[in-house]
Parts: sequence; structure tokens; C-alpha cells
Amino acid sequence: MTRTSHLNCIIPPHLLEKLLSTDDSEMRQVALNTLMTTARLRGERGVRASFAGLATPGNGRRTVFDCKHSTLLASAVLARSEDGPEAADASVNRAFDGLGTTRDFYRKVFNRNSIDGEGMRLDAFVRFGDRFNNAFWDGQQMVFGEGDGRLFSDFTGSTDVIGHELTHGVTELTAGLKYHNQSGALNESMSDVFGSLVKQWSLKQSVDEADWLIGPDIFTPGIDADALRSMKAPGHAYDNDLFGKDPQPDHMEHFVKLPDTERGDLGGVHVNSGIPNKAFFLTATRIGGFAWEAPGLIWFESLKASNAETQFQEFANTTYRKAAELFGDDSAEQLAVLAAWQDVGIQISGILAGVARARSLAANRNGGAGGDKSLTTVSQQIGALAAQVTGLAKDVTALKGK
Repeated sequence: MTRTSHLNCIIPPHLLEKLLSTDDSEMRQVALNTLMTTARLRGERGVRASFAGLATPGNGRRTVFDCKHSTLLASAVLARSEDGPEAADASVNRAFDGLGTTRDFYRKVFNRNSIDGEGMRLDAFVRFGDRFNNAFWDGQQMVFGEGDGRLFSDFTGSTDVIGHELTHGVTELTAGLKYHNQSGALNESMSDVFGSLVKQWSLKQSVDEADWLIGPDIFTPGIDADALRSMKAPGHAYDNDLFGKDPQPDHMEHFVKLPDTERGDLGGVHVNSGIPNKAFFLTATRIGGFAWEAPGLIWFESLKASNAETQFQEFANTTYRKAAELFGDDSAEQLAVLAAWQDVGIQISGILAGVARARSLAANRNGGAGGDKSLTTVSQQIGALAAQVTGLAKDVTALKGK
């Protein structure tokens, strides 16, 4: 299938636009240059290329080029190849290693051969532009800015950022989630989820050991910010005078309605992704262990079962169904999924809120989703709830009769 890609940048536009109002003229100019370069790239036909001609088989072979601060990719010089020696340049080596870690993650965890599943080559370009404060996947390759050194550091320095951007390619070649509104927020969330899992997998971190931050290495040490986003606590990644407060919601009650325009972040794709991000975090922590195992598998299979128009509700339903297919009905994993979506304000279709609450409470009393579950106890809770509903219905009938 021929698909059209979108320029997927790690830095959301609202952060860069915030800098346009600062009193620091240098910061304003760097932010303006980054925004203008990004807008130009979005408008270039070459960036929106069809994946059909790009998925060149190569077993995920890596090649890194150095733009030497130019914005013309065609003028970049070869810096390191799959069969070549390690480069003397740290940025080149970090990009090369990040590509390899992400490639190996998808291969070893999900048995996927590179981005497209068919060995697509992995090309990356470092030192793109002059103090370019962003990194992006354009449907064909990874491109890294070096940062301005004052606010943002070299974008090759964060493994989860590389995993995030390459996952945009995986998403495009599976569900093809449209990059606007809820489907776009899901698109961004998939990249955050699997970007974080790439980092956790590479460090062999359990759900309790992981920081659940996206881009903690992006800001320079002088900036008061933990990261670009927090999956554990959306809305709390940063709060300072320069960037303002992290606008991500963690519940549907706080869903942010923004214009479906470039300035509106295409309906808030980088903002509302906090809701499904929190759902994944809650699922993973309830299950315990390593997040790339059961939780990651459920999300990956659900991604493959989604389509371009999938919304939050549909995706939640799919994760619930996939958890049952993979681990069984009323399994610890399925109950964890049910409770997680409920906690961010999304009820799984076909399951009454009260029933869902009783099931999740029963699971928690039995040691959490990762513990030894008793289906008998769950059934008893559901039965007790049903009895209460029946009794309430009789009371209402009696009152009507009076």
C-alpha cells in the first residue's frame, strides 16, 4: 500500500513558539530558524515520499551521514557505514548506536526485521542545520539537529528519542495512523511508548527502575526541566518561565481541544498523547516485570490491528481484546489493561463501569495484576455487584408503585 508520510519532529511546536516571546534575541532567532526550516521541509514534496520505494531490503543496514550544518541532505558526507570502523565523531557514533539499538529491539522483542519488517535500510543525518533544535523522521531517514547548546543539546544523545522517531516509521507501515487529532495523538503515543521501551530494554530496566521520561537528555543542564514528556506523570515534565507548564493531560476530563493546524499542533498530537501514555504506564506497572514483555506485546499487536482513523476508544478496546487473545480472558494482563484505561477516563466498550471497577478492585486485592489471581474472587465480586443492581432496581420499582 502506498502511504504518505508526515514530518514527525520530537520537539512539539508549542515549545519553539514559546521561545518567540522571550526577551533573548538569540533564542528568538534560533527558534524562528528552526520553525522556518521545519515548515519548509513539510512543504517539500521529497519529504512526503511513498514508503513503497523506500523500503529497500538491507537487513536494517545502518549508514550515518554528516550534514556539516547544511540543510541539504544531498550534500551530506558519509560518516559511518555498517561495515566501516567506528568514527572519531561522537555524534556519528551515538546516532549509529541508537539506530542499532532500535533495530535490535524490534527484531529480538517483536521479531520485526527493521522498520518495515522487510529489512529496510536505516539512514541517519547528523549536524543538520545551524543550531537546529529538533530531530525528525521524514518517512525516509532520521535527521538530527545539533541543538543550540544553550537550551537543547545534541539530539543524538537520547536513545529514547531515536527509538521514538524510528517508531513513527513502524506506525506508518502498520496502522498508518493519520497525524492529526486523536489518531495523531495515538501516533505520537506509540512513538513515546516504544521509544521508552527501547531505552528500558537496552538498560534492562524493570517497570520500577525506568524513569518513564521522553528526552531527559534533550535539555541542557542549565534548563529547569526533567524531559520533554513524562509517561508516568503527564503534565509534570517541566514547569518554568521559559517554556511554561507542560500542557499534557493524563485523563479524558482534561482532553485539550486545539485547532487542526500546524500552529495548533494538528489538533494537539503532542499534547493529548499524554492520555494513552499514562494508560500504558499504568498497565505496565500493574503487570510488573519488564514493560517490553506483556504490556509491549499487547500494545504492538494492537497497533498492527489498528487503522488510519483509530481513536482512543477503539484502541483501548483493541488492547483489551488483544490481552485476552494473548493471555486469556480475565487474565492478570487483561485486568491490568481494563483498569488502566478506566483510570484515564476511558471505559472499555461493553463493560459497565461498575463491573469494571469491581473486577479491578478484586485484582488489586489479590496482589495487583502481577500477583497470583483468583478468578473465583473476581466472579464473586461481579456477582455481588449484580445483586446490588438487582436490589436497586426493585427499590426503584417499589417507589414508582407508591
